[in-house]
Amino acid sequence: MNNILFIAPPAAGKGTFSELIKEKYGYVHISTGDLLREEVKSGTDLGKEISDIMSSGKLVSDDLIKRMLEKKLKTLDKNTPFIMDGYPRTLKQVKDYEEILEKLGLNIGKAIYLKIDKETGLKRVLGRLTCPKCKRGYNKLTGYNMPKVEWICDDCKIELESRVDDTEEAYNIRYDTYMKETKPIIEYFKSKNNLIEIDSTLDADSTMKEIEKWLV
Repeated sequence: MNNILFIAPPAAGKGTFSELIKEKYGYVHISTGDLLREEVKSGTDLGKEISDIMSSGKLVSDDLIKRMLEKKLKTLDKNTPFIMDGYPRTLKQVKDYEEILEKLGLNIGKAIYLKIDKETGLKRVLGRLTCPKCKRGYNKLTGYNMPKVEWICDDCKIELESRVDDTEEAYNIRYDTYMKETKPIIEYFKSKNNLIEIDSTLDADSTMKEIEKWLV
């Protein structure tokens, strides 16, 4: 199985597909955000260092993230594939990531770019609904994954909720910022013939089938 590095704008479905691949194929899902929280919670020297930085409102440096990620990857069985989520975000981090993998004898695998236009992403965001009890997700605007009864969870029969930050203004900012920051990364992997572009505007089943073609 190929390791995966997901490059995905907001609402492209990265979280959904990461979970599906993890459940179906046994991949390890590595999120740098989760790693930061776990490291802080563990109380290690590195965790305390990260906690002090985050408490002061500063950004965690590339060097610290590199150390934390290397520590995590060292714990993996080399025969177990993994999904890298939320990293790298800059060309400097790409170089750091490649250095870690080379040092540990791991393969970068496939860089998969889940393409989604801003309009489709906006529909997904503005239409998102979640059950406060079972956390099942729905969408009222995309035409699929809609609740059988408007605003009611199919399973729990209680009212669904929308996120307060799911606004058009907030989404446009997140989307534009992401595309600007990751364009150099997309071009980098494209230049190395290691960028797989997948249309993520399709329904989840169709997109998943396209992703599965590159897992082996």
